[in-house]
Amino acid sequence: MEACGYLAGTGGIVTLCQKMTNVDASAEHFSFDAQEQFDFLKAVRARGLKILAVYHSHPAAPASPSMEDIILANDPDLYHVIVSLAGDRPVVRSYRIENGAAEEIGLEITE
Repeated sequence: MEACGYLAGTGGIVTLCQKMTNVDASAEHFSFDAQEQFDFLKAVRARGLKILAVYHSHPAAPASPSMEDIILANDPDLYHVIVSLAGDRPVVRSYRIENGAAEEIGLEITE
């Protein structure tokens, strides 16, 4: 099943990761639980943070946006972090998706 969730923070730095329920229970696509989304948005605002990215996994596909990912991306201000589990090691990539086009954006993971 695809894992999915949100990354929140400030100034482009993620300080909060929130796993969400994939209500589609699918290995090929995901949808968030609406109540979980609403509750997380309230919590993020209460902490003075901003949702920076949506993340999800591709259990058997590369870490690049599928056509469905591109079509469903409706907020160009959100980054899309995709984790591929198709190889021997996970691959993580980040994208900005706008007007039907995906551009890979650098991603730095720190402790």
